[in-house]
Amino acid sequence: MKIYAVGGAVRDELLGLPVKDRDYVVVGATPEALIRLGYKPVGKDFPVFLHPRTHEEYALARTERKTARGYRGFQVYAAPEVTLEQDLSRRDLTINAIARDAQGRLVDPYGGAADLKRGVLRHVSPAFAEDPVRILRVARFAARFAFKVAPATLRLMRAMVEAGEADALVPERVWQELAVGLMEAAPSAMFVLLRNCGALARVLPELNAAWTHRGQYARTRRALDYAAAQDYALEVRYAVLACALSAVEAPERELRSMCARLRAPADTRELALLALRQREPIELGAKLGAPALVALFQSCDAWRRPARFGELLQAVESCDAGRARILAAALRLRAALHAARAVNAGAIARLEPEPNKIAARLRSARVAAVRSALNTD
Repeated sequence: MKIYAVGGAVRDELLGLPVKDRDYVVVGATPEALIRLGYKPVGKDFPVFLHPRTHEEYALARTERKTARGYRGFQVYAAPEVTLEQDLSRRDLTINAIARDAQGRLVDPYGGAADLKRGVLRHVSPAFAEDPVRILRVARFAARFAFKVAPATLRLMRAMVEAGEADALVPERVWQELAVGLMEAAPSAMFVLLRNCGALARVLPELNAAWTHRGQYARTRRALDYAAAQDYALEVRYAVLACALSAVEAPERELRSMCARLRAPADTRELALLALRQREPIELGAKLGAPALVALFQSCDAWRRPARFGELLQAVESCDAGRARILAAALRLRAALHAARAVNAGAIARLEPEPNKIAARLRSARVAAVRSALNTD
């Protein structure tokens, strides 16, 4: 029995990056042998075990054979005679098909280390085309490492899309990959690659259509990378993506369609819709008077959810790539909201003898507070 570190941990070590998770391949063993050594079986689709002390994942060397369309249509074969090279051959990219043995020696049959140095994303074998999720994974790695995609790999991705493989992707997996890619250092690179290989039209047709409008493609790319540079949350970055839909007819309808297909989480969906509706008023924030500011806060439910309003400002700021005008507007809006929220709503409610006048009195108090704080009309 031999054990090798594989995949992302080896890749990131070679790149000098922090290693978060370590995975191992076990060659020449059976499930029974690992269980006798105290490993705990956890794999459903193929034999994966947790180490009895470290709880890191150890998988038996395996091969896969395509049996049906989509990313679940595989038959897995794991046995002691499966070699390390066979196991590595089923992986997506050469940079993920590198192993390290117990003595620290690299096993790199497909040239992954050289591709790391060149900054190239290259598929290991034609078996790449059997799993449509790999289209999304390559795009995600492009966003993470700013690597180029090998021409042959890009051709293969295009052929997969044309063959309908991308249509077999399930919403949960698409959202999972997109969410990770959005949080990378250069998220725009993921969407650029998806567009170039044709997959964007299949998984995000609304965004693909919006990007046909003049200038929208470049603006969205700048906005996404600005949000990443500011280390903004996933919800903010998705809202930035959603703002591109303002260029199309019935943008809210298109956004709801996109969110429903992706099955985006509720908080993400809500902020995206809010950004689409309120981007223009927020951009005008430097010119709005106190009554208009209070009305804006009311429409955004900023009294109860000030943190979400802060994320809304971040999304709109990103859409304008942090220009001085929008930064000034956001600063003014934050000061106005702070003043308005300082009004004691409970005290006003207690002092007002006529319940039907409480809302109007509270609004007047908030307008006065904003007017005083900003010295504005």
